[in-house]
Amino acid sequence: MKITNTMSLKENIDLDLKESLKSGEKTRLNAIRSIRAAMLEKEVAIRVAGKAVLTEGQEIEVLSSLAKKCRDAIEQFTAGNRPDLAEKELLELKVIEKYLPEPVSDFAIKAVIEDIVAKMGASSIKDIGRVMSESMKALKGKADGNKVQLFVKSLLSA
Repeated sequence: MKITNTMSLKENIDLDLKESLKSGEKTRLNAIRSIRAAMLEKEVAIRVAGKAVLTEGQEIEVLSSLAKKCRDAIEQFTAGNRPDLAEKELLELKVIEKYLPEPVSDFAIKAVIEDIVAKMGASSIKDIGRVMSESMKALKGKADGNKVQLFVKSLLSA
């Protein structure tokens, strides 16, 4: 995959699709096709709202959603004793993750959440909804929601 700064994410995906077609990498090709389909679906949805193209944030949102679906599928296939299907999903997940921004370290996640808790004056587990909402806005596409939730719960229950 060749990601360049001058090309948009969509252009990079289209280029990778062509490369996958030429090389015959079926798993990568299927993953890229599913990414393109999800982005097209999102574009159609926002056209109704009067916008023409996806923003970078919306593209990341689509990719994050696809990655989450893959992780959930891997978990279910592993629990259902279907390692063949879990492996297929894992390969697709790796392709999707190449387009996502680098995940934030646990230390950075915790620092962002501590800052939000301090600014909001949150002190008990009752504030979890507000803190989670602000934390997910700040870490959108950069951190897994389950990990964020664990840090929020540990900070508010301490």
